[in-house]
Amino acid sequence: MYRINAVNGNLIIKNLENFDLAQTLDCGQAFRWKSDDGVKWQGVAHGRPMTLYKNASGDLIIENTGIDEFNKIWKSYFDFDRDYAKIITEISADPILKKAAEYSGGIRILNQDPWETLCSFIISQNNNIPRIKGIIDRLCENFGEKRGDFFTFPSAQRIASLSLDELGVLRSGFRAKYILDAASKVSSGEVDIESLKNMPLDEAREHLMKINGVGPKVADCVLLFSLCHIDAFPRDVWINRTMQVLFNNEFPPAAAQYAGIAQQYLFYYARSTKLEDIK
Repeated sequence: MYRINAVNGNLIIKNLENFDLAQTLDCGQAFRWKSDDGVKWQGVAHGRPMTLYKNASGDLIIENTGIDEFNKIWKSYFDFDRDYAKIITEISADPILKKAAEYSGGIRILNQDPWETLCSFIISQNNNIPRIKGIIDRLCENFGEKRGDFFTFPSAQRIASLSLDELGVLRSGFRAKYILDAASKVSSGEVDIESLKNMPLDEAREHLMKINGVGPKVADCVLLFSLCHIDAFPRDVWINRTMQVLFNNEFPPAAAQYAGIAQQYLFYYARSTKLEDIK
């Protein structure tokens, strides 16, 4: 079990297993994190800037925060209380997932703000990560609140008050109309995004797909990365190919309840390895 110490305004977290910063923050589940040196990571989450890194002893350092804020925000955001070692043991009953987990086992599923996650994955459609990050940066800089040297992610209510012409500053192409529809339906309560945590997966997915431009893949990303549905399994072209080559489209039953975590291990592993070499 990890241990926390507060030292000089920072937190030091010891004995934290299964948490690699690069794997977790740069695997495509979040878009407001960056690192200039691959060691120190900076980002904005839940309206709060954050800097974190691991020291020479492997302890996680979270700068400028305290235990109260950790318990309120970061413990949940980084999914620190989930037993990933136990999950890896269970899914390793399948030899391919065992290899994937050995390679990618530092990934933790982030529990992000649901509205921000929904908007971000609408933007992600048919897009690459540098461009996704650029659009999100422009969204925050133009319509978020400036707090010191960073901008918050704008609320659904703020975006719903805008026109398509005003969203032109994002240079987001066809996605702008989907962003606006999502903001309208979330801000009006037609899509009660927070309630989806307690819905069955299929029902929650259908609810999100009321939004124009939200298909099964975007819906499953939102459910997995912000609404605690770790059984959601987002499928894009790459994952579809991975499933066909490695599993003949039959997902291992041992991993079904952890499908989203297994998907992240597979995605990261398969993108770094020739599929044909994995078997």
